Amino acid sequence: MGLYSLLVLLLSCRIQVGAQVQLSPQALTVLQGEEARFTCSASNTQWTVMVWLLNDNAVLTISKENGVLPAVTPNVTAEMSPDSQRDSWVFVLQNTERNDQGQVTCDVQGIERKTAKLFVQEKGTVKVFGDDKLAFQGQWVQFECQAAGWYPQPTLQWQVYDRKVSQGEYSITSEESGKDLFIVTSSLNITATKSSRVDCLASVSALPTPLKSSVQLTVVAEVVQERDDCTVPLAVTASLSALLLLILLCICAVLWYRQRRQPKPSPQEAIRFDQSVSGRNLFAGGTGGKINLGYSSEGPTDAVHNEIIMATGSQMDFASFYKVPDVVSSSSLSLQSESQAQEYLSEESSKNVRRITTV
Repeated sequence: MGLYSLLVLLLSCRIQVGAQVQLSPQALTVLQGEEARFTCSASNTQWTVMVWLLNDNAVLTISKENGVLPAVTPNVTAEMSPDSQRDSWVFVLQNTERNDQGQVTCDVQGIERKTAKLFVQEKGTVKVFGDDKLAFQGQWVQFECQAAGWYPQPTLQWQVYDRKVSQGEYSITSEESGKDLFIVTSSLNITATKSSRVDCLASVSALPTPLKSSVQLTVVAEVVQERDDCTVPLAVTASLSALLLLILLCICAVLWYRQRRQPKPSPQEAIRFDQSVSGRNLFAGGTGGKINLGYSSEGPTDAVHNEIIMATGSQMDFASFYKVPDVVSSSSLSLQSESQAQEYLSEESSKNVRRITTV
């Protein structure tokens, strides 16, 4: 029983001694040119000197009483942690290089030493070869992308139609150039279904956002389909035009029908009108009177007038007529016409030709 208690006591003491120095993070990955930070804390307040080593080379020394001592390496410095009382320090490695990659060690003199890993990655370039492409719908289109100057080997990925392409749909070849840098080339074959942007993305773990190169794929069939969208307004315009044309044709048909419905003058009325106008002109010229354009004959005088006009000969004597006043009423003019007709029929009964006119 005593032996068991002694082993537990020794183990607890070992754990307590082992926990006197803490270094974080245990592993850190940064891009070349960025800053690397490690924090070393000593739980034992009796420490006096803290030494930082980079790949087993001492680069910085910190004294508990005097603070950070002058460093030989210009891009190395240290800051006191804000939540500690001179027992926790932050090691800062500025403008990291590829040769800084390796082990970072915090050695608390006389107490304990802790080691962490530092990885330095290098960002290169990415480029999709060629310009924007035009293709017919259903046509196979090939794209090629290259990522050069990366360390370590970058992850290359395609993105089409706003989705990532699975790795089985494109090929990748990689080669190593000078200074341990990698060149990765990828080829992608797709079927053109619709217009889209084609993106090639390259990244490493320390890069928060992948580098991207893009080209535009334009599918001809989609452009034609977009033009078909104009058929709706064109159909509406054609329908309205047809409706307006139909209304115009209906109006024309109504006007034509109304014109056809109007009564046409009979041949006898036409002959009567022409002879009436001729007689008016002759009488006005012979008597020196004026024609009353507002007069129209009434009543039964039309039959008598027609009979007299048809019996008129080739010679006409205007001396026997009286002058007719310029303006007369239709009723008085009708009575006067009848009286004149009776007088001339009685006076000229001995003659062969009867003459009469209507004003």
